[in-house]
Amino acid sequence: MGVTVFHQAPLALFALSLPMIFGLAVAMYFFLEFGSWMGRKHLRSGRSSIQETLGVIDGPIFALFGLLIAFTFSSALNRFDDRRKLIVEEANDIGTAYLRLDLLPVADREAVQGLFRSYLDSRIKTYELIPDMTAAVAEYDHSQDLQAQIWKDCVSGVAKTPNTLAGMQLLPAINAMIDITSTRTAAMQFHPPLIIFGMLMMMSLVTALLVGYQMAGLEKRSWLHVVLFIITISLTCYVILDIEYPRIGLIRMDATDVILKDLREGMSSK
Repeated sequence: MGVTVFHQAPLALFALSLPMIFGLAVAMYFFLEFGSWMGRKHLRSGRSSIQETLGVIDGPIFALFGLLIAFTFSSALNRFDDRRKLIVEEANDIGTAYLRLDLLPVADREAVQGLFRSYLDSRIKTYELIPDMTAAVAEYDHSQDLQAQIWKDCVSGVAKTPNTLAGMQLLPAINAMIDITSTRTAAMQFHPPLIIFGMLMMMSLVTALLVGYQMAGLEKRSWLHVVLFIITISLTCYVILDIEYPRIGLIRMDATDVILKDLREGMSSK
């Protein structure tokens, strides 16, 4: 059984992020040049100064662009933090359930502990395989099978013990361990609508057009400012995408994944 969330189209968006951001930088330069050409044409017409034309237009547009960047950047960081917290939560849930296996009869306990180790290995591997989505889906399905087997064996083991605390404490812990996997999987698809990213790119080009239009009135263009403007905007758009998809780019979850790996090493048998 496949997992549709791993096949979401936004992943393809980040897979093309570097060429897309490079294309944005090139497009911004051409829009800036086009705006400069329009500005010079306007000046030659002698109708009015550029500042009179742009005074009531560029301010709101630049402000809207700044708000859009702030919104997408802030929301991306919030989702990044939420995903890290879910990794810690899953590690706690698995660790708690593993400790409560001591409530099972010895014969059942050892078999389930082995399943737990295989299950944790599978959970770690599932996210390490991204962006190979075919392999990640296959590994996710494997972990789901192990989940089902763990639940079945725990229910069977609880039924064999006279200790009533076994069912009251172990099964809820197993249930929490299972639930967090669905929560983490769902969190992967929590991204802004693609139209937001499209609007971010479009506003970058509009801003470049207005900047070029304003620069037409300068006697000498500062290429340093032109390059810094294009690089700053392009790099900011790239970082926003990078934070949105932390399993693929430069900003990653590796430091938080260590928590799961440490938990695995803490399990007695290998």
